[in-house]
Amino acid sequence: MPATMIIIIGVAIAAIAIAYFYKRKIGIPLIGIGAVIAAFGVIFFLQGNSIVGPHSSFMYSNPKWIVNGGVIAAAGVGLIAFGVGISLRRLRS
Repeated sequence: MPATMIIIIGVAIAAIAIAYFYKRKIGIPLIGIGAVIAAFGVIFFLQGNSIVGPHSSFMYSNPKWIVNGGVIAAAGVGLIAFGVGISLRRLRS
């Protein structure tokens, strides 16, 4: 597993842990962090598929980054969903 993927998934796990313990007003920042992580995942996925990025990039046309980008994007979408859930639960309280 590449270091970039480990760092991004680690940020996602840390954000979920922080949200679990500090439930006040954390939903919107989680949505923002999730959106950024999902955007990076989509960019990595597209670079792996040779759609965007410079030809000299190590991710360009690399099948490993198709999978890595998908996993990173899924982690970002999960954070967005978790943030929306926290925001909606806070509204009902």
